[in-house]
Amino acid sequence: MRVLTPLLVIFVLGVQKSGASSDDLIYGYECQNSRCVKVELDAQNFQKAISLPVCRLFCSGSVPGTIWPRPSGLVNFDSYMLAVDTETIEFQLPSFSKQAHLWDESKNRFMRLLYSGVPNKNVLRKGGRQLKVLVELKSIVDDVLPKLTLDTDESYSLQISSANNSAATATISASSYFGARHGLETLSQLLIYDDIRREIQILARADIDDAPAFKWRGLLLDTSRNFFSVKSIKRTLDAMAMVKLNTFHWHITDSHSFPLEVKSQPELYKLGAYSPRKVYSHVEVAEIVEYGRVRGIRVMPEFDAPAHVGEGWQHKDMLACFNAQPWKNYCVEPPCGQLDPTVEELYPVLEDIYREMFDLFDPDVFHMGGDEVSVDCWNSSKRIQNWMLEKGWTLNETDFIRLWAHFQNEALIRVDTVAQSQQPLITLWTSHLTQVPYIDDYLDKERYIIQIWTTKGDNKIRDILKRGFRVIISNYDALYFDCGGPGWVNDGSNWCSPYIGWQTVYDNDLDTIAGEYKSQVMGAEAAIWSEQIDEFTVDSRFWPRASALAERLWSNPKESWRQAEARMLYHRQLLIDREIGAESMQPEWCFQNENQCPINAYDAKF
Repeated sequence: MRVLTPLLVIFVLGVQKSGASSDDLIYGYECQNSRCVKVELDAQNFQKAISLPVCRLFCSGSVPGTIWPRPSGLVNFDSYMLAVDTETIEFQLPSFSKQAHLWDESKNRFMRLLYSGVPNKNVLRKGGRQLKVLVELKSIVDDVLPKLTLDTDESYSLQISSANNSAATATISASSYFGARHGLETLSQLLIYDDIRREIQILARADIDDAPAFKWRGLLLDTSRNFFSVKSIKRTLDAMAMVKLNTFHWHITDSHSFPLEVKSQPELYKLGAYSPRKVYSHVEVAEIVEYGRVRGIRVMPEFDAPAHVGEGWQHKDMLACFNAQPWKNYCVEPPCGQLDPTVEELYPVLEDIYREMFDLFDPDVFHMGGDEVSVDCWNSSKRIQNWMLEKGWTLNETDFIRLWAHFQNEALIRVDTVAQSQQPLITLWTSHLTQVPYIDDYLDKERYIIQIWTTKGDNKIRDILKRGFRVIISNYDALYFDCGGPGWVNDGSNWCSPYIGWQTVYDNDLDTIAGEYKSQVMGAEAAIWSEQIDEFTVDSRFWPRASALAERLWSNPKESWRQAEARMLYHRQLLIDREIGAESMQPEWCFQNENQCPINAYDAKF
């Protein structure tokens, strides 16, 4: 890696004379001791002044400070910038006909991102170097629509070169569409707007090798408690693509509403949606899935069962404790509802739901929920009690877990029926079913992935890992982004308060959580359960905290959040420039005056 000198001088090559003067801008920046220092411009220093984006690019040590997440491999670059003629950018992309729309949209998105930081395209200076973007797939790839799976190679390499006054060339090499897409994302973060010279600039030379530390890098969004428009979901996918998150976990339904069109069971969404306008049609779901694919994101559906069902099912006589009161006796929040596993007619309905989900999503991993099943709910049903007693079972917890396992096995048979020979991996939430001894009795480590939502220090995590199960980490003390707010079923704060800062997210080390079983950790997800969040507040609840998770999952840094703070502040501004309503982190003064705000900024350890 290249080591930068304490006082960095940036050379800008191929720049035309400007009509701008120090009257147009008051401040520029110098890199001093690896920090960007604001300086007042005057006639003497204006021509050699650098803008804040240029300074942040070079002044963050051995990795360009405008890239988020930080590359995990070798990085080498020179401290020279080239002005780019944005009107002559040329792309050479793979020529697979079935992938053509993916490459076309990736190119169009790249150009949109290029201009996102430019306040007015009309002020861009004309001229500069031509930029040629070459994308090469290293291995032989069949002309098929690419699908992101757990076996997909998402690595890439990026080389930027230039010679004399010739065009600059950015070459991206990857083994898959998804890796190449990540390379384009990194390249977009190396093209910056210099507000002093009013031009787009790029590094004159760079070499980057990059690959993710974890296969599963996700966000969960619950669209049942509050409905989210297709537009807001796409905006979330846009931001995910910026930071190379690759899994959108769509918790579509719950007891509160059933907003998914199921053509074979229309009663579910017609009765269960908040209104006819708040239903995701097949066309819209397909559109979201494809929108995610273009951006390197799998859209994984969850159909949570046997608990967390209610609205939409009320006429089917397949529920227990639907909207029972007082609700606190039957479930964790209103309205209550659980499927009745003893009703044989239930399973063909589930098969219809699964079939349409698989047709729409084609998932390589399917989430079957399994969260917060209430024994008291089932025990309130005479039909369920009689069924269990007729089988010679008792009405104690052990046999209610047995009933739960019966449901899970019957439901899995229906999943496998609609998946045919695919047999997807199944994810379940941590629950009583994943505890000892039930996990040994009822779950197969080769088939099930367990998603951890308890605290990072919970001993039950170790019980799951030592039995060989793969896990996805969503420990609520770091990764539940709805935590922190007023109570909504009582006074005080909500159940998982306090608010979780980005620093906690960044330092949530999965290797530490798993210990010697870290090879079984597939990755992590941050979750938004939407009781108190809707599409108008979702941006600020996800971002920029989800970006902190993205760097943890892509780079798995050894350093703490403190070493990433300046880059995070710049990245948050990039989110805003790209129309993501990310939460403010500090006064803008702190953004412009690096390392002047932390109370311990000048302690020896920093």
